[in-house]
Amino acid sequence: MNFRAMISSLVLLTLLGSCSAQEMTLTHGTDESAGGGSAYIITTPSATYYLEKEGGGLSSMLDSDGVDWIGFHNKKGSAHKGEYRGFPNAIHKQDGSYFHAMNAGTDPSSSEVNIDTEKHIRITFTSDNNKWQGQWDFYHNRCDFTMTKISEGYNYWVQYEGVPNGEMDATDFWYASVDNVKHSIEDPFEGDLPAPEWMAFGDQNSPRMFYVLHHEDDDIPDNYVSRPDMTVLGFGRQNGEKTTKHLTTVQTFSIGFIESTEYAAIGKVVKQILD
Repeated sequence: MNFRAMISSLVLLTLLGSCSAQEMTLTHGTDESAGGGSAYIITTPSATYYLEKEGGGLSSMLDSDGVDWIGFHNKKGSAHKGEYRGFPNAIHKQDGSYFHAMNAGTDPSSSEVNIDTEKHIRITFTSDNNKWQGQWDFYHNRCDFTMTKISEGYNYWVQYEGVPNGEMDATDFWYASVDNVKHSIEDPFEGDLPAPEWMAFGDQNSPRMFYVLHHEDDDIPDNYVSRPDMTVLGFGRQNGEKTTKHLTTVQTFSIGFIESTEYAAIGKVVKQILD
């Protein structure tokens, strides 16, 4: 059994009751599917996260069936098929390029484990220029990313660039706080998502969805466009002749899986998080 399969088995055992519903573990290893980068591996009842140690971004996020909804790979030139994917992919050529799984264009960060319990794991990353800081908080049912320090005079965005249910194809779809319509994965969105700001992605062949929730309401642009091989959802992102970033303050974003493909289920989860 390979290392990835072993991790998936641990998740399944947890869901079957071998661990308490609140238990989580933090281990250290490599993300072989991403090209072998060193990673924190956070195993929870609902997901397994591979947090790349040098770049400070997620390279993989596996659901309870072992399917990776990010699909990063560090091969130079793989573009939308690998090296561009990840979360939060927040700082790109804005006083450095940080908080992305390590590819040829990512600048390094250092990290520190602040909390490691069965209910809460916290890891903080600091950019090598000491001007940016990102905080990761893992819980049994979700992960929060907070940009806790912003380089003065610069902007950022927070993006999910990944593959719903392991692959971008015609069976994928998205919902968002803008309406209750199930949109084709190819449908774009441009504008400020209404509060509470969220978008969720699914696949007709999967019993679950992946969501991204922005905790703070604002009136700045959000954007979604599809690529042939990945999603591009950006909070604080505006497309045009020049793609621009708009986030300038401390902001928090939650990601996780919802074990449903119904629009109403997303609202319930969002309310629980924000309450």
